[in-house]
Amino acid sequence: MAEPVSKTLALSGGVGGAKLCLGLARELAGPDLDILVNTGDDFEHLGLPIWPDIDTLLYTLSGRANQAQGWGIEGETWNFMEALETLGGETWFRLGDRDLATHTWRSQALREGRHASDIVASMASTMGIEAAVYPMSDDPVRTQVHSDEGDLHFQHYFVRRQCEPEVTGFSFEGITSARPNQTVMRTLQQGGYRRVVICPSNPYVSVDPILQVPGVWTALRDAVAPVIVVSPIVAGLAIKGPAAKMMSELAVPVTALGVAEHYQRRYPGLVDYFVIDESDATLAPEIEALGIRVEIAPTIMRDLQHKITLARHCLALEAM
Repeated sequence: MAEPVSKTLALSGGVGGAKLCLGLARELAGPDLDILVNTGDDFEHLGLPIWPDIDTLLYTLSGRANQAQGWGIEGETWNFMEALETLGGETWFRLGDRDLATHTWRSQALREGRHASDIVASMASTMGIEAAVYPMSDDPVRTQVHSDEGDLHFQHYFVRRQCEPEVTGFSFEGITSARPNQTVMRTLQQGGYRRVVICPSNPYVSVDPILQVPGVWTALRDAVAPVIVVSPIVAGLAIKGPAAKMMSELAVPVTALGVAEHYQRRYPGLVDYFVIDESDATLAPEIEALGIRVEIAPTIMRDLQHKITLARHCLALEAM
């Protein structure tokens, strides 16, 4: 008799997704967790490759992340930025001294011809991370924010402009030619996942880039594994980041229902379960009317135990 499938695939952006991935990593053996990470936020800055969501996830899983911020490294120092400022250099995107080592090492690895997947795997191994972490593609994809100030690269919108411009839409440069991660696609096609968890990341700029890599969302839809989405909107607010502001400017209801409708409209038939917070329980009938089963759970992850509790709720959901 064949061994039962035990692997879980998580799709993640930065801070919010990394929190749930940490909970999943605490509940699953290392070989039983694969994580596919958004790379649309990546950009080059000061001649270095910056991979914000990848680094946030790796720092979180390895216990290095700044606990107050959720990103960056705990105990970081800023001597490099202070010296750069005295030279009149660009300091709008803050690179800490320890974080700078990551970007410098990665730059050298890319110059040596190594692929993103190999670089991420090396970083995860060095940091003692047992889960398999994969970039959504080895090919560059860059998120563009369309706004009342024109088109902005995501980091210029998010960090340099502090999300102030009014959003009118998004596009992903390079997406049509990007190749999906082959290890994840092969495991999907072979029925190797027991469930897929889309973490509470921004649906427009963290999850959409992953799903829109050619072949990814349809492979997820067609897989036997149920797809579970955790809402990033709780009681009309985004727990982290600009998702609520974006939804409002796009005339999308800033509710868990609005998020569910986005997934159902853009990716019909993809979502099997939608996890909403207890404070949004009254929205359950409307979400279920979309043909999606609802799971009600405490979704605000204030500490490690909350992360583990939410992970357990997701892991309890099985194929219908």
